[in-house]
Amino acid sequence: MTDRDGRRTARTGRSTDRPGRLAVVAAAALALAAPPALGGAAAADATAPPTATATVTTATLTTAVPAALVPVPRPSGPALEHAVIDRPIVFSRYTATASVEDLYAVSPSGGAAVKLTATPTVSDVMPSWSPDGKRVAFLRYGAGGAIDGIWTMKSTGGDLKPVPGTEGASDPAWSPDGKRIAYSLPVGGQREIYVAGLDGTAATRLTFTDADENHPTWAPDGGHLAFNRAEASGDSRLVRLRLATLAQTPITPPGSHDWTPDWSRGNRIVFSRLDATGFVHLYVVRPDGTGVHRITSARANDKYPSWSPDGRRLVFTRGGTDDADPEHLFLVRADGTALKQLTKTPSHDQQADWRP
Repeated sequence: MTDRDGRRTARTGRSTDRPGRLAVVAAAALALAAPPALGGAAAADATAPPTATATVTTATLTTAVPAALVPVPRPSGPALEHAVIDRPIVFSRYTATASVEDLYAVSPSGGAAVKLTATPTVSDVMPSWSPDGKRVAFLRYGAGGAIDGIWTMKSTGGDLKPVPGTEGASDPAWSPDGKRIAYSLPVGGQREIYVAGLDGTAATRLTFTDADENHPTWAPDGGHLAFNRAEASGDSRLVRLRLATLAQTPITPPGSHDWTPDWSRGNRIVFSRLDATGFVHLYVVRPDGTGVHRITSARANDKYPSWSPDGRRLVFTRGGTDDADPEHLFLVRADGTALKQLTKTPSHDQQADWRP
């Protein structure tokens, strides 16, 4: 099996970030479940809104949905309407000669990236900004793929704090109220979505399926999560989950190959899709599954999209078929114009998150 960039995958279907690390990434689940090989069958019609609805009710839980999961209104007003977009972008980087990943920050205006972590024996990946921009959550894993868990640190590095109970977790996503972390955690042979307080308390399992649930992203009001559900067939679709009831609604149709959603303050969801071209492109969709359209269309693989604070631009990763093929960060407007390469060093720059 190959992942969306044509690289080998593990038995679980999760992809390697680079050749030679199959066992490490399979154990750590650092990447997402993989669609069929590039150039394979075309994805389902992107314009067809989903019709089926899958529901998980609180009856499947051993306890009621905690009050902590009740939506918390997100601040609004002129400060958000005129959000400053020249805020740092944090991302993970490795090179062909230095395989340990560290976190870096770069201005969307360009310039040299600033190193935030320097850990010669462990890798730091999957950064997620706090809503106030003061801290970053990320995943740390060590040699052999053992996941140390989710940590947080100051936005400039330092003051590291572990989130208890997140050993084996991946894909941290900081809630809009700044009090919780959503993440993907292995349960038996698959991964499920959880949410917990920053101190690790009140951890609650939100999904109960035989599929791999990955990459949660929060709605602006904190009342919903979206994530990608990867089936054993290799298909992956986006799903929306209502926190108050745990009701689930598909966003994209069955037979899709959709990954890494990111929910904007403007209530749109961007994601990567392996489409009929055989390449991975960026798409955007409304949370109800309507209005699907493609943003990028180059003969390249575009992944890990993240919205700018004002919802007008995106940062994403392009490239990376193997260690000799660098992956760079690019910027693009939400309408697909004004493409700009942001990082240019011979490195692999991934999983960028734009400061709110």
